Amino acid sequence: MADQDFEQRTRAFLGWFKSLPGATFHKDIQIADLRPRDAGRGIVATADIEPDTILFTIPRNSIICTANSALPSQLPDVFAPPEEQGDASGSADDESPSSSSQDSWTRLILVMMYEYFQAPRSSWQPYLDVLPTTFNTPMFWSADELAELQASSVVSRIGAAEAENMIAAKIIPVVRGNEGVFFPSGGAPSDEELMNLAGRIGSTIMAYAFDLEKDEDEEEGEEDEWVEDREGKTELGMVPMADVLNADADFNAHINHETDALTAVSLRKIRAGEEILNYYGPLPNGELLRRYGYVTAAHRRWDVVELSWSPVEAALMEVLGASQDTWGKVAAQVDEEEVEDGFVIEWGSEEPDAEGHVDDKLEFHGLPEELADQVKAFLKAGRKFDGSMAYKLSESETRKEVYLRSVLRAMELRLAEYPTSLEADLQVQRTENPSGRKGMALAVRIGEKTLLREAIRWTGAEVAKLNRDVEMSDEPSAKRQRKR
Repeated sequence: MADQDFEQRTRAFLGWFKSLPGATFHKDIQIADLRPRDAGRGIVATADIEPDTILFTIPRNSIICTANSALPSQLPDVFAPPEEQGDASGSADDESPSSSSQDSWTRLILVMMYEYFQAPRSSWQPYLDVLPTTFNTPMFWSADELAELQASSVVSRIGAAEAENMIAAKIIPVVRGNEGVFFPSGGAPSDEELMNLAGRIGSTIMAYAFDLEKDEDEEEGEEDEWVEDREGKTELGMVPMADVLNADADFNAHINHETDALTAVSLRKIRAGEEILNYYGPLPNGELLRRYGYVTAAHRRWDVVELSWSPVEAALMEVLGASQDTWGKVAAQVDEEEVEDGFVIEWGSEEPDAEGHVDDKLEFHGLPEELADQVKAFLKAGRKFDGSMAYKLSESETRKEVYLRSVLRAMELRLAEYPTSLEADLQVQRTENPSGRKGMALAVRIGEKTLLREAIRWTGAEVAKLNRDVEMSDEPSAKRQRKR
């Protein structure tokens, strides 16, 4: 019965989409049920498709967004520019600015909630019916499931509490203050039900919404730069059919933003039976999991590890033999506004080529320049103090070694924060091959540990190379002394 309902909803959605004025859907593609591999719906080719083929066309007036919704005209104060917004909640007692100003995310949440409560009269109903109701993003994981991520910084960026606060401040007051608009037939749900619905819609927007202004300001020559950072963009919209496409680092299609429509275009030849894939940008698996609720083998090439400044600073003190009091004086010489709290360790992987291809190489090219600059600033301050620390820092080779040894120690400590070893994780992956959330968490932490292990190896090699160079530079002097 569940499979039958799934197929019925798919057919209804496709029929609705094809009926939209200006919409097209290529005869050699179809919407496929990819649930057996946890991919929901997807689009696959039913015959070979040549490069630069228009796969489907989405009229802009079919997108769920503020420009196409009836809600802004009914609540003009809520959807006014920030500088013109008053108290959107309709409550004279609430003077918090957070409850009276809306951004692109909250505006779209309100529009989506409005359409949800118009059911079955919403003109987007067949599209709303195929949107997900459950998610694999960490925001919806249990405490035990989150524990599988171990020391990954993804855990600190989930933002569940922030999302709840945003909904409570910006969404619930607007809905409660305008129940006649949102619930024309009466029967307003409880605050708890509204919170749950808004949270679900917010996650839908995070995973599926498009930046509607992406291509308008692109400069010529940027066509091959497959970069999509949707954070901080201005206008978001839910785009029917475009969000049915799954995505990976190695992809074969791209969404072009045109004046009156969005078009999906093939980047290279797509074989019959091959899934048509979009691209979300050079995201590490941890971020892919946080935003979209999945990971892929190809995205490990952009895995990252966040390294806090505090263990680096502690390692510097240890390597230099500096006391807390002495180091406090050193730190006081550095402008604290210029001190970064953390740095990103990453692979040196390139982005996809013009046809959406990536290679499978993982190459580490070096430590972050920002980290080197910050350590250099502290070591420069340390040279101003009399004593052994200033003496140690008098030679450039010594300063470089102090930097490398300190960062090496900090990365070793960072790796030790994970309670299981890389070898143990790889063994679990080989023997158990866990699926679902446990499998995704395992992939994230394996990727991060692999990167840390390589960064540690690279830094250790740089220390050894530096010591060899010093020994070689000292050798002629020693020989001359023996000849005397």
